[in-house]
Amino acid sequence: MYQELGQKLMDILGLEHTPVAIKWSVKEPRNIEKEIGKSRFCAKLGKAMNGEIFYSTVEEEECGGGMRYSGMKDPQELNATMRSGSFLIPRGVFKSVPAFQRAGTNNPAIEPGIFHAVIFAPLTQADFEPDVIFIVCEAKQGMNLLHANAYDSGAEGLGAGIGPICCTMASKPYLTGKVTYGFADVGSRTFTNIKPDEIVVSIPAPDLGRIVTNLEEMMTKKFFQEN
Repeated sequence: MYQELGQKLMDILGLEHTPVAIKWSVKEPRNIEKEIGKSRFCAKLGKAMNGEIFYSTVEEEECGGGMRYSGMKDPQELNATMRSGSFLIPRGVFKSVPAFQRAGTNNPAIEPGIFHAVIFAPLTQADFEPDVIFIVCEAKQGMNLLHANAYDSGAEGLGAGIGPICCTMASKPYLTGKVTYGFADVGSRTFTNIKPDEIVVSIPAPDLGRIVTNLEEMMTKKFFQEN
């Protein structure tokens, strides 16, 4: 089902990148290979866009943010530099610790201790039921996704800030159940190889079928045929 929906989504929108299926798992899956080596959560998304299918545990997560927001590690176990955000100040991401902490009030994390693995796959090859679909697209393609979300429901998407992509495009749509869009953040754009003119959109998996059906109908209408 999701493989077919993924292909339809790519065909209708003309996506260059394959959407990524993300799934949290209470156990390490037996039928999927574990990631080899360590990488950042955002880099894992890039791997899946390039065709890799794998799962990752806390042992394969290279970034404290990825551990924290994906629920792989209790934030209290992270060092004070990571929790305060002070390491980001010399890198130019924030001017001060208070600025980082204020920004963090908008960044929900999945409760630690529940899940032991996160599965990543190209949606067109996902042989499992995902939780969140992550999409890198052009602005117009993102607009069409937001229109499709509202087409039959009037629902508004959530606009994400500059929080890490492991939060804004993974834990946030997972926890809120809302379509979320944004521009990613300065680190993840590099590690995921997001182009300067691309944006990101995440869709809670239960909404995907409805959104694809809406896109199919919308594309027969005047405004979308003209544009």
